[in-house]
Amino acid sequence: LEQCRTGSVAEIRACLLDEALKIQKEDKAICRKMGFNGAELLEDGMTVLTHCHAGGLATADFGTALGVIYAAKQQGKKVHVFADETRPLLQGARLTAWELMQNGIETTLIADSMAAWVMSMGKIDCVIVGADRIARNGDVANKIGTYHLACAAQVHHVPLYVVGPTSTVDLDIASGAEIPIEERAGAEVTRVGDCPITPSGVTAANPAFDVTPAALIRGIITEKGIAYPPYTESLRRMVRGA
Repeated sequence: LEQCRTGSVAEIRACLLDEALKIQKEDKAICRKMGFNGAELLEDGMTVLTHCHAGGLATADFGTALGVIYAAKQQGKKVHVFADETRPLLQGARLTAWELMQNGIETTLIADSMAAWVMSMGKIDCVIVGADRIARNGDVANKIGTYHLACAAQVHHVPLYVVGPTSTVDLDIASGAEIPIEERAGAEVTRVGDCPITPSGVTAANPAFDVTPAALIRGIITEKGIAYPPYTESLRRMVRGA
């Protein structure tokens, strides 16, 4: 910030702290709005499947995808959550499951490869995930494994919703094909923590994110409401207000 570039060390520190607290306050408000907008989609007794971590540990308050669950709970609805473990870094197992349990949400942890089968058994009412970046046409980049969840949900007629603030929407890119995908170290795949789980020297690919086509997404939940297809129009209205 320009106003934080001059002054004493103490003044600069105070300026930066003030700006950080403003960002925190804004994030809290956005999380709450997204949560309660999404909670409208949930009925008492529903079971939700989520992937990776999109809760309070990653934000200043409710979170994004998990914020919908917390808002539904505040409305008196009982929601059961199936949490994917989220290989290879296990954010679902390490973070999401813990956070949900701390908040009194009935939680079942499953391996990523179990999701389609659990859907086929009729145990999932909807899938709710976060978003790292959303293209103009509604394609969504999120943690690797989201795309295969969307495919399975489509086959089993389970609606998939994405939760993300309008700041995540990039109207300058036409589709997810323009979103670069980070390729992380193969050691994250060949090891769990410090423990090797594969043959020594095996080659491992490790794309950290994937892109879910807009056609597989039932709705995109933002702090300004829920966008529905065609996303090129609904997202533009939400971001630009026209």
